[in-house]
Amino acid sequence: MAVIYDRVALIGLGLIASSMFWAMKRAGAVGEITGYARSAETRDTAREIGLCDRVCDSARAAAEGADLVVLAVPVGAMEAVIRDIAPVLKPGATVTDVGSVKRQVIEAVGPHLPEGVHFVPAHPLAGTEHSGPRSGFATLFDNRYCLLTPVEGADAEATDRLMRLWQAIGANVETMDPDHHDLVLSVTSHTPHLIAYTMVGVADDLSRVTDSEVIKYSAAGFRDFTRIAASDPTMWRDVFLNNKEATLEILGRFTEELFALQRAIRTGDGDLLFDYFTRTREIRRGIIEAGQDTDAPDFGRSKSGS
Repeated sequence: MAVIYDRVALIGLGLIASSMFWAMKRAGAVGEITGYARSAETRDTAREIGLCDRVCDSARAAAEGADLVVLAVPVGAMEAVIRDIAPVLKPGATVTDVGSVKRQVIEAVGPHLPEGVHFVPAHPLAGTEHSGPRSGFATLFDNRYCLLTPVEGADAEATDRLMRLWQAIGANVETMDPDHHDLVLSVTSHTPHLIAYTMVGVADDLSRVTDSEVIKYSAAGFRDFTRIAASDPTMWRDVFLNNKEATLEILGRFTEELFALQRAIRTGDGDLLFDYFTRTREIRRGIIEAGQDTDAPDFGRSKSGS
């Protein structure tokens, strides 16, 4: 495969960035890949496992001379990072991110970019409950979607080049308006995570008075909640704080639906419950048919990618 970028800098070396490294190496899509993580321990781990061709001790050193800079840090940290590296970004370079929220990232990053540096926000819809440099694997993005949310007036060539990179590492790529992205993701990701955190929190409170039977006898549904709720707390804190409006809107709708089901259970309305569960069951089938999940217990997110 032809090289798409001569040098890529990964700022942040967690699950997504480490998976990008292995996937880019698998594809032969880039030349040199530099990396930086705020924690010295993480940088040492990256060097130990061969993550990145060169691990740098500062974000500036990693970003200098890069054709593509990937911000793979929590949303709340992106403004500080871009302020730091802006002076060394070379003209014609592209800056992108992998955050779950787009409007706030655009507002945090965009104003600090030097003239001639392109910004193409992105969000790969892939992940596991694991984090850190050891958690990445090359097949994470295979047949998953990556949404690009270019701002008005974005450079078409820079957007196309980034699209080709994501396709090269296995992703299906589509573009989307940033605000629409935040609404869609509040339905498909953000609110479900909040509900999972809440349900596991309720179970934790209950387990204290039931001799931990909630944990011992957990069924599949609860285990699925715990997998989601095991995600990186820093990342999810920043997601909710930076996507307030859309998340609160969907939470309001969720509450209305929950009240309707509560009423049906109280009044013994079996027909409503059956019809509701039948309709929602079809959504699960649609996800599997679209190739975005499997019937496997691990939801297809094992490191083998199987």
